[in-house]
Amino acid sequence: QVQLVESGGGSVQAGGSLRLSCAASGRSSSTYTMGWFRQAPGKEREFVAYIIWSGRSTGYADSVKGRFTISRDSAKSTVYLQMNSLKPEDTAVYYCAAVPLGSSFSRPDYWGQGTQVTVSS
Repeated sequence: QVQLVESGGGSVQAGGSLRLSCAASGRSSSTYTMGWFRQAPGKEREFVAYIIWSGRSTGYADSVKGRFTISRDSAKSTVYLQMNSLKPEDTAVYYCAAVPLGSSFSRPDYWGQGTQVTVSS
């Protein structure tokens, strides 16, 4: 079992920046692929970014490429999402997610409770 706890959400004006954090705890959590999904009001949850346990491979949704950067501190089992040049359409609840080593990130096994990000124009 893995527990994920997010922090760092908030409100910002368009063009601003926020950094989300997700701390993982539990057996072998440092080896999990971790990342983020988001869900805007009235929309389905969508993939944002992922990073493998070593940090050597990452992936991003086209909508955030060049603006968001995912990183991790494996010693702390913590993943970060640096969000720059934020747009109103980035407004959503952001969920941290994790899957075991070797599993697809498209269907995460574990989820955090979510943190709200609101971008005003």
